[in-house]
Parts: sequence; C-alpha cells; structure tokens
Amino acid sequence: MTHWIILPIVLPAMLAPFIVLAARYHIGIQRVFSVTGVLALIAIAAGLAWEVSDGSVILYQLSDWAAPFGIVVVGDRLSTLMVLLTTILALAVLLYAIGSGWDNRGRHFHALFQFQLMGILGAFLTGDLFNLFVFFEVLLIASYGLMIHSGGAPRLRAGVQYVLFNLIGSTLFLFALGSLYAETGTLNMADLSQRVALIGAEETVGIRVAAVLLLLVFAIKAALVPLHFWLPSSYAEAPAPVAALFAIMTKVGAYAIIRVYTMIFPPGLEATAGLHDLWLLPAALVSLAIGMVGVLAAQTLDRLVAYSIIGSMGMVLVSIALFSPEAIAASLYYIVHSTLAGAALFLISDLVRTGRGNLELTAQPVMAGTHMTAAFYFAGAIAMAGLPPLSGFLGKLLVLDAAYGTELMAWIWAVVLISSLISIVGFARAGSVLFWKAHGLESAVADDQQSLPTVLSYTATGGLIALLALHTIFAGQVHGYTSKIAAQLFSPDTYVSTVLETPGKLSDAKEEDH
Repeated sequence: MTHWIILPIVLPAMLAPFIVLAARYHIGIQRVFSVTGVLALIAIAAGLAWEVSDGSVILYQLSDWAAPFGIVVVGDRLSTLMVLLTTILALAVLLYAIGSGWDNRGRHFHALFQFQLMGILGAFLTGDLFNLFVFFEVLLIASYGLMIHSGGAPRLRAGVQYVLFNLIGSTLFLFALGSLYAETGTLNMADLSQRVALIGAEETVGIRVAAVLLLLVFAIKAALVPLHFWLPSSYAEAPAPVAALFAIMTKVGAYAIIRVYTMIFPPGLEATAGLHDLWLLPAALVSLAIGMVGVLAAQTLDRLVAYSIIGSMGMVLVSIALFSPEAIAASLYYIVHSTLAGAALFLISDLVRTGRGNLELTAQPVMAGTHMTAAFYFAGAIAMAGLPPLSGFLGKLLVLDAAYGTELMAWIWAVVLISSLISIVGFARAGSVLFWKAHGLESAVADDQQSLPTVLSYTATGGLIALLALHTIFAGQVHGYTSKIAAQLFSPDTYVSTVLETPGKLSDAKEEDH
C-alpha cells in the first residue's frame, strides 16, 4: 500500500485551513503557499501517472481497513490522467488569478481554491460511491464560494441557481445510493461490480432504478440537455479564472459515467440494457446541437464560451454513449482537449474584458493589447470549433471514426459535422466583431490609455494554448495511452482484485496490456 495516492486529497485539505488561519490578511503569503501547493500536486500527479502507466493499480486503505468495509483511494490510468490534467489546469488558472488580481478582489480565494481542488481530485481517486458523493459536496460548497467571489447581484443570483440545481442532483444521488445499498449491501465500486453481476434478471428493478438515478446525477454534473440550465449563467457570471477551473468540473460528470457504467453497469448487463443508446446518446446529440447554436446566438463573449462548453460536453458524451473501447479512447482524448480549450477561452474572455471594459459582441474601439489577445482568441476558437491543425479537429475525427459502422452513424456524423459548421460561423462572427471591425472606428483609444492585461495573465493563457499545441503534436502517443485506458476499463479484473485484495491475474493482465 502506497501513501502517495492520498496526498492529492490531503495536501489541499491541509493548505486551505492553514491559509485561512495563518495568512488570511497577507495576500502575498497566500499566493506563495497556493502556488507551491499546486506545483507539489503536479509533481505528485505526474509520479502517480508514471507508476500506473504499466497497467498496475495503486491502493490506499484509510486506517488500514480493507475494502469493502473501509474507505479506499484507488489510482489507475484513468484516475491519474484526470488528476494530472486537473493540477496542470489549476496552475494556469492560479497564475492568471494572481496576475490579473482576481484573487485579491474578495476574501478567501486561495483557501476556497484549495478546497475545490480537494473535491475534484478526491472525486477522481475515490473507490467508493458514497465518498464520490462526499467529494461532490465538497467541490459544490467550494465552487459556490468561488463563484460569488468579489460579489455582485448577478453573480449571487447565478450562484444560488447553481447551488439549488446541484442540490437536486445531490438528493437524487442519495436516493440512488440507498437503492444500491438496499440491493447489494455495499457501495464500494469494485465490490459492486461483482455483486451486481450476480443479481438475477427477475430481481433487477432496484438496480435499474439506481442506474437511472445515477445517470441523471452525473448528467447534471456534465451539463447534459435537458439538465444543463444551470451552466450558461453560472459560468458566464463567475470570475474568469473560476470559470476556467470549472472547465474540469463538467468532466467530473463524464468521468463518473465512464467509471460507473464500465465497471458497475457494463454495456452487456441486462439490468441496464438500452440505457446508453436509448437515452444517453440522443441527449448527447441534442446537447451538442444546442451548445453550438448557443455559440452562434450569444450576445456576449462569456455566454458564447459557456455554450461552447455545453457543446463540447455533448461531443464527449456522444463518444461515451457508444461504450466501445475505441469510443471511450476517443472521448478521453477529447476530454483533455476540451478542458484546455474551454479554460483558455474563459481566460481570453477576461483579457477582452480588461482591454475593452465589457464583453458585448458589438463593434467598439480597439482594445488594449488587441494583437496578443486576438492571436490567443484565434487559436482558442480554432481549437474549440474543431478546425485543423489543432487537437479539436483530431478529436472529432476520432469520435467520427468510433461511430463508423454503428446503427446511428448517419445521425452522429450529421449532427457533429453540422454543429461544427455552426460553431465555426459563431466563433468567426464574434472574432470579426471584437477585433476586425474595431479597426474601422475612428474613436479608438490609444493602448496606453486603456487597461492592459499583465504579462503573467498573458503567460498563463499562452501556457494553455501551448498545451493545446502539444496535445496536437503528440496526438498519436496520447491516443495510444487513452486506448490503453479504455482497454483497462473494459477489463477491470486488475482493479477489482487489487481493491478487494483477492488473488488475481495481475501479471497476466500486464502481459496482455503490453
């Protein structure tokens, strides 16, 4: 049993109260500890990802209580990939918040930021459904505090709407957990995978109810239509660095769907037959279409980016709903891409707000720092719209290839291609209004009389754009790794035997993997 796997949860959990108690009035000290903590998390996440890259599974038993009776933290290829992605994103967001001064516009930003990381990383690493609920609540509380950071009536209204909608999801989550526990007597995911498989076809009513409720809960987190209403206002009204961090939060819902519906309710399970293709796939296609139509219809840049997040989640869930190894591999590649692209666009929108004063998509005088901001917007828009040469284009090709030969291939291809065209028009329209038409206005104000974004703000945003470029350059290697993740998900013997500490074919699994 290794202790390293618990550190991504314990470290931010210790840093947050330390910042509140020892440095609440010293923003400089808060920044130092917060950045140092995130750098340590990146190093730990990279080490964990390297350790499980051979197909092994890391287990930590709290208080040395064995599963399924004790609380376990589990690291495999999927969970460590998501942890590494989250920590890298957190560094860029944190640097932007510091450079732009957002962290000093309200109280307790850095403490809430650490609690938010604790909730997200814990959700990725837990091996127990009840503790998944606990970490959902931790990130919900922290995200509400971050959302209303620096105050304002619109931000408060959006925050209340966000909390109420997610509290409904939390209630459904508890109902689902109660149903599962009543039917199986356990909430450990590895143990559930074995017990659910033993339930006869005539006794699956409770299991089916739990599976549907869980899917609804995770769909709320993933902003799947028609459960997406909370996202546009919440993300648009949140401070830009907070909205950029929230780009990973919808992926928590996608991660939970992948984990639960490959391990506990796999596609071949009779109790949940039809749940994926009859409900999840149509909803994902509608989400993709609505998201991109929202991009075209948006009147402000922050709303445009928020709807692009809904559209990108639709693309992710279309691939997940196919529930084949190829489709899951494609969805994981696209998850990395859409997280980086969405976060970059939220930061770019704040660069526009800084240099322009507002985010209205109307022709106005040239903004401060227009050349650098326009270059970043051009790259981010290309990535999110799925144009070559960036990773969005490759991700969509992988999704289309995974859908090839399926019964609904025509529908999937049509929706993906048409929505891509709509998003291109929407992003092009916004870019032309923000940057091109501004040069034709004689009342333009000189750059030195405007608020110019800081160097650190540009550096953090440029770092995300650079990561998108690397994600494209190393697409073959990344997709190869996501393919290994998908293979491990559909053959969870190593995970189950490690968690339950039963004799398993661990060496055989590694040999087959190689």
